[in-house]
Amino acid sequence: MAHHPTFLAAGKRVIETESAALATLSSGLDDSFGNAIDLLLHTKGRVIVSGMGKSGHIARKIAATFASTGTPAHFVHPAEASHGDLGMITQADVVIAISNSGEVPELANLISYTRRFAIPLIGITSVGSSSLATRADIALLLPQLGEACGKGIVPTTSTTMTLAMGDALAVALMEHRDFSPENFREFHPGGQLGARLSKVADLMHVGDSVPLIQEDASMGDTLLVISQKGFGVVGVLDADEKLIGVITDGDLRRNMDGLLDMTAGQVMTREPKTIRPDLLAEEAVAAMSGQVTCLFVTDHETDATARGILHIHDCLRAGVI
Repeated sequence: MAHHPTFLAAGKRVIETESAALATLSSGLDDSFGNAIDLLLHTKGRVIVSGMGKSGHIARKIAATFASTGTPAHFVHPAEASHGDLGMITQADVVIAISNSGEVPELANLISYTRRFAIPLIGITSVGSSSLATRADIALLLPQLGEACGKGIVPTTSTTMTLAMGDALAVALMEHRDFSPENFREFHPGGQLGARLSKVADLMHVGDSVPLIQEDASMGDTLLVISQKGFGVVGVLDADEKLIGVITDGDLRRNMDGLLDMTAGQVMTREPKTIRPDLLAEEAVAAMSGQVTCLFVTDHETDATARGILHIHDCLRAGVI
């Protein structure tokens, strides 16, 4: 179905307007931003983020981003704060109040509460002379550029800049704390993102479930282990219990003649591909190229002891693939 060309033009105009606003916001960051980061870093309590209307939606997302990147944070609705939720805020906390105009009536009680009990207040607004900006300990000012709707009535450019300011604060804090992917996974154990950050050690099979056989074992015993463990492979150990080889279906097919008269060491493929337990599971998936569906897990840079086995189906069930 053909679309009216003005639809595309309107979409491009909005995105270009907001993109230009973000560039202006970036170039205008000053010492106030650094002061806000310093204040947040030294907070012993939580970051309380609040805003009304569209600013409230942005505030919820900012609080969630803080919380998922190592900065304990909560959203408090400014209207609910006036009806008991102010008790959720302690003197150990820092409050971030968001209002484009800086004059939202619902924020008045929250702002007064922070002033009465000396709770640090960071204001995000576009009006430097507003009540929020003048009463806050630190004011993060957004450029006054007008909204992308062109009529100044739909929060668009202003909310985009506010969201970007929140992201900037959260990421700057995260980088200062050296917050790692492993830390991030602790806050995201579920879903595809958590799966992608899973370690091999989180998914591998260990203990008696790992198919292992001694190098001098008969192929009769070896086939029994392959059948019992259900991975379709078996790892071969030397006298020191180190992994020195692996027997797969391919090895069995190549040695069909006189197979039962051989030992595991005679049939195995030496120097098998392995994976370290501390690597991400998606790295193991990448290593399972071609016909490889299983990897034995070893600290192979220092120790060839078989610590476990990882099957591609384990990665599939966990959502890594």
